[in-house]
Amino acid sequence: MSERSVSRAKQEKRWYTVLAPEQFDRQELGETPADEPEKVYDRTIETTLGELTNNASENNTKLTFKVTDVGSDAAYTEFKEHSLTRDYLRSLVRRGASKVEAYVTVLTTDDYRVQIQPVAFTTKKADASQEKAIRETMVEMIEEAAADRTFEELIDGVVEGRLSSAIYGEAKTIYPLRRVEIQKTTLEARPEEVAEEEATSVDVDEDDVAADD
Repeated sequence: MSERSVSRAKQEKRWYTVLAPEQFDRQELGETPADEPEKVYDRTIETTLGELTNNASENNTKLTFKVTDVGSDAAYTEFKEHSLTRDYLRSLVRRGASKVEAYVTVLTTDDYRVQIQPVAFTTKKADASQEKAIRETMVEMIEEAAADRTFEELIDGVVEGRLSSAIYGEAKTIYPLRRVEIQKTTLEARPEEVAEEEATSVDVDEDDVAADD
């Protein structure tokens, strides 16, 4: 390819400003180049909560967004994942204490399916029954939170630390805790995907019934 062709190819690429979802005030996440708008769809961009809030103390929270819509010079995203950095989680571990984890998949009131991974750190070593009770409390409280909240409200509660604080307040009555965190939150399916899965499931069930007859 000649230098002129390379130059023309570069000129044909347009830069799109990637914007956070409305719940994150449409803040700029960066820029991404593409020669066709369709190529921008499904691209992901990672940032930290600290970068969005200009608060360095929140840089241990990572946020990942996915492009779902493209305008003339802007790319619009939706929340995809929230996670805490490995270094931060490692700093919470103490020898002679318990680390209690759980994995919870929930459906919000507006039919988004989300997986949430809470983790509790005790002050000393808890026994198996106490760890089980803490885990059950974390799961129950997350399920209750999702049952009462939209996707946006649930993610706000996770990112702003309200959900982990509520779990801490309840679970510390079981055994003394040093900290509770939501270590990871992932959007697993959007409402239309959930509806499609349910429709497919119903079709399969009906086929099974027909086969039994």
